[in-house]
Parts: sequence; C-alpha cells; structure tokens
Amino acid sequence: MASQPHPFDPLSPEEIAGIANVVRTSYASADPLFRVITLAEPPKAEMIKYLEREAAGDVQRPPKRVAKIHAYISNAFHELKVDVNSKSILSDVVLKGRHSHVDSAYMKQVEEACLRDDRVKGALESLVLPKGATVIVEPWTYATDGMNDMSSRITMCWSYMRFSDHLDTNYYAYPLEIVAEVSESLEVIKIYRLPTGASDREEDTSGNNAKMYDQRKVHSSSEYHPDLNTQRRSTTKPLNIVQPEGPSFAINGNKIEWEKWTMRVGFNYREGLTLHDIRYDNRSLFYRISLSEMFVPYGDPRAPYPRKGAFDLGNDGAGVNANNLKLGCDCLGHIKYFDAWHVISSGDPLKLPNVVCCHEQDDGILWKHTNFRTGNAVVTRSRLLVLQTIITVSNYEYIFLFYFSQDASIHYEVRATGILSTAPIDIGSNVPFGTVVAPGVLAPYHQHLFCLRMDPAIDGHKNSLVVEESVAMPFDTTATTVSEKHAAKSNPFGVGYTSTSTTVSHETGLDLDHTKNRTFKIINESSINSTTGTPVGYKLLPCYSQMLLAHPESYHAKRSEFGEHAVWVTRYEDEEIFAAGNHTLQSLGGEGIASWIKKRAEKEGNSGVKDKDIVVWHTFGSTHNPRIEDWPVMPAEKMIVGLKPVNFLDRNPALDVEISSQHVNRSVLVGEKEPKIVDKEKEKARL
Repeated sequence: MASQPHPFDPLSPEEIAGIANVVRTSYASADPLFRVITLAEPPKAEMIKYLEREAAGDVQRPPKRVAKIHAYISNAFHELKVDVNSKSILSDVVLKGRHSHVDSAYMKQVEEACLRDDRVKGALESLVLPKGATVIVEPWTYATDGMNDMSSRITMCWSYMRFSDHLDTNYYAYPLEIVAEVSESLEVIKIYRLPTGASDREEDTSGNNAKMYDQRKVHSSSEYHPDLNTQRRSTTKPLNIVQPEGPSFAINGNKIEWEKWTMRVGFNYREGLTLHDIRYDNRSLFYRISLSEMFVPYGDPRAPYPRKGAFDLGNDGAGVNANNLKLGCDCLGHIKYFDAWHVISSGDPLKLPNVVCCHEQDDGILWKHTNFRTGNAVVTRSRLLVLQTIITVSNYEYIFLFYFSQDASIHYEVRATGILSTAPIDIGSNVPFGTVVAPGVLAPYHQHLFCLRMDPAIDGHKNSLVVEESVAMPFDTTATTVSEKHAAKSNPFGVGYTSTSTTVSHETGLDLDHTKNRTFKIINESSINSTTGTPVGYKLLPCYSQMLLAHPESYHAKRSEFGEHAVWVTRYEDEEIFAAGNHTLQSLGGEGIASWIKKRAEKEGNSGVKDKDIVVWHTFGSTHNPRIEDWPVMPAEKMIVGLKPVNFLDRNPALDVEISSQHVNRSVLVGEKEPKIVDKEKEKARL
C-alpha cells in the first residue's frame, strides 16, 4: 500500500488522472481541455499546526488534500478546486477575460496557421530568400500595448530563416522582416513589415511591399552546435567529482536532510522548484521560498516590438519548460534527481523527468586561521548542497540554483544563458537601443527582472522586517588639541561609524542604497539572542540591480508592479503567491504586489507588518545591453541573492565542520600520478 503523501508533496500521476476523471464526469458532454492539474497547497494556518505536531513526532491527520485545475470547458476558462480523496468539486469559477498559460500544442497550431496563410506566403515570397532557405515561425505571447482588445488571445508570429538542412542551425541569426498577428481562432489578423532602421516604422503589408532579402546578411559565424561549429580547444583536461563514500545528504521522498538542514522539495507547473519548511538544526527558518515571477521587457521603442515583454513564469511556466537534466552535463558528482508530473489536454498525466538535481559541491575555504606565532594553520573547506533546475523559454535558458551552506546561510542564484532574441536591421545601420551582433542581426536591449518570494518563519511565524544602514558618525571638529580629542565623547578623529535600524511598520516597497550599505533583516522580536541581547534574525543580502526602465504609465510597468522596488514586505495571504498576479497572459495591470497593498490600505488603513506573519519579496535582475561576446550563445550571466543568519546562533555554526586534510582530500602535485597520503593520526597531532 502506498504511503500517505505529505501535504507539501506534488500530486502523483494517479492523483492527476483521478482528478481529471472527476472533471470529465461532471462535464461529460463538454469534453474538457485541461491546462493545469496541480496541488493547491493547504491553508497556512492549518499547515503550521500540522508542521508543529510533525516536528514533535505526533502521528496526525493531514489537512485536506486539494487540487487546482485550469481547464477550458465549452470554450470557457474554468478554475476548479477538487478534494483529492473524496473526489468532490469544492469550487468552480469561470475566469472571464483571462487566459491560461502558454499551450505548446496550441502554439504549434498558430505556427502552422501562420505559414498556411496566403498573405503571409506572399509577404515571405516577396523577400526572395536564398535558395534552400526554410522559414521558421516563432510564436510569442502578445505583451499588452493598448493596441488591441485583450479579452481574446492574440499571438505574434516572428519569422526567421534556417539557412541549412541541419535542424539545429541557429535561425536567430537570420531574423526576417515579416511578422503576423494570429487570432485565438487561428486566423491571421494583420501582417507587418518590421522597421529595419532607426527612423523606420512598421508597415501594414499586403505581401507586395516588403524589401528583397539582402544577400549580404548571409554569413557563417553564428553557429553554436558542435556539428556546425567544430572548433574546440584541446587544452581542458577532465575534472572528475568523486565521492568514494557517497553523498552526505539523505532523501526520504521529497524531504532532504543534510548537514543540520532539513527541507521539503515541491514542484509545480508555474514556479517550478519550491522549497518548504526549511529548518537549520531543527530551528524554523522559512515556511516557503520560491521564484514568484520573472519579466523580460524589451527596450526597442518601435512598434510592434513593445509587444515583446514576456512573463516567463506567468505566461509560460517554469515547471512546464523545465529541462530533463543529464548526468555529467547539467550537474556533476553524486546526483539525486526529482521528477515532476504535469497534464496533457486530455487529462492524462505527463511525466517531466529529472527536472531538479540535488548534489554537493566544493565551495573553497569555509574558514581558516593561521597562528602567526606558531605557524600552525587550521582550515576547513566549504561544502554546499545544491538544488538546481533549468528552464528553456524559446531562445533563453535560465538556471535556478539554491545553495545551502554549512554556516547556516542560503544563497539563490540565477544564471541567464541561451541565444539573444534578434531583430532584422539594414547592413550599415545602427540604433541606440540595441547591438549589431552579426550582419543584419540586431540584439535589442532588454531587462530580466526576477522576484524571489520569501515566506519567513524565523523561530516562528511572527516576524518583522528591519532596514539597516551603516552611516558615518558626526565629525566633532571642536576638539583640536590632543587632550580635547581624548576627552571628546563623540567622533573627534572622524573615523567612527555606526549602524541604524528601522523596523518597517506597514506594507510597502523599499529601494536599495549602496552608499549606506542598506540591507534588510528579518527578525523575531520575541526570540532574543542570549549573548547579544538582540532579536534573532536572517539578513537579506540583495542583488543590487536596476529596476524596471519602462515608464510608469506603460503597460510594461502596469503589468509588472514588482519591478518598481527592490524589496517589498506584505502581510501573508494564502492567495498572494505570484508577484504580478494570478493571470499574466495579456493582463492589463492593476494586479500584483502594489495593488494588494493599495486595496488593503483603502479598506483598513495601512496594514501592519511589525511582529506579524509577513512575506518578503526581492526584485533583482539584469539590464542586458548585449555585447558581441554574447553571440551566438551567451556565457551565463550570474545574479546572486543571499540569506545569512544575524545573531541567530551562539557562535560560528561551521566551527564543528571537519578540518580539511590531505588524508581525506587526496590532492596531487602537478606531475604526480597518485596523491601523497598523509598519516591521519600524525595530521591530527600536527593540528
């Protein structure tokens, strides 16, 4: 008999199939088209009680297990809640004017419909493409720009040329001037000729006024696939990760235990990897952490390019687009993979294999001290637990990593790689909002904005957010003599500085200030460190980034409220998970973090967040002004957020980590074939 799933465990394939059957039975004549069947996490109030009893070792009845379903039923978009065990429908709401996340099967239909259209064919034929060229259409979701009715789904079809029979040819190296709008009913609404110079504007085209393709744009320097780019350096020797006694982590279902850490791994179609009930040495730290949203707005101001603004989680889904990770490629060492399950349109479960990898890696020196009087050094190396997932959204790849350290710190890293989204440009032309990376290939400026959602539970679920700044003390210029300076009570030598701390009282958005080393501490005012006499806490080490550059009145800004500030603090609400709102596809704005705060303030005044159940959100990212070195595939650009204990523990928590030694690490000198083995007892005696 299968064991009872933990309340945080994602739905099993059997549960997905059973839930789909409940909906099909209820709408037998409608033939539902399923888009999502995922876990609806239990209300936090119920889960807190469950987790407290679980930590105490009590056997208990779990909260009700509920599934959330998105489905099109008789062409209406429904959100249903179903009791997994009783197989009963708890709620059923029609989401008028909303759209589900991107359906790859539908997008394939859009692509085919676009290429079948006679007007599109005519426009493409008028380009007179090189012999043997194949046109590739890449559908994109329509980023709202106020030019169309958003109640009906519209797809933008951008066209490229594959100039080879090889299927992995880099077609982004040959962007074409023709773009089409396709309606929800798979009809081409409009065809445009794209601007190809700084002063150009888009043109409506009937297929007869497109310029002929400039043959000078054909080149051979934009391939990345090893079949097409065969030059490989031969200087890199193998580097193997060996753990002769196996990994240090233990995994039971979705629960991970490693070096005083415990946590549960979750996964869903939208956020991808989620982490729950994170504890260090059995002390509660975070109830839940996940990437809430990401937005990629493009900065080319010429129509129709403002329609390039992708919510890669809300529109596409990090879970849906997660890679099947491969041994020896995406993760090294002793690997534990986690699978996930999604659903196809019929309601049948779809396995997403190896979407999360768990492994350990060396991270250099953790701490060291050499006693200069004796010459004796004590050093220990840092080991990290890594949880990694990678997604591919059209041209870009995003690598998302959680690092857990032996010093009780957590780091979250995003790496952006893949291929730049490109646009056509005339040979010899330049524009101030993009970089020419190959003949006739423009890489427009753009931003990648991420929002990390942190639901803290620092020694409990009543926490506060503190803004800490380091500031110079006032310089006491009245003390001029040596005796006066020694007698002065303030800062007579002008070298003193102190820190100031301000507790945030109500829901708000906050900005960074590197001139004051502004950081943010999540504290528990009721849990006091016995040595420092201050509340225990964790410090957010923000990733200093530029916020959204689009004008506040633009649809880009209205739809991505989280991009206005680097740090937000809100009062916890069960339904407030996604920073840009629940439904981002063709959204109009007025949803997300800022709107939640505004609505609560209008209803009940400023919502207090001091000593409350709070959520902290951090917006960070990259303003990506492409370089030629980013072409044809960009080296990974790293963005890192940190969470470190501040007066949470009684000393360095890594003091008990095993001291590094040659006996264990078995390093070799260049030229040696075997490592020099040091006697373990003598090594201990020396230390």
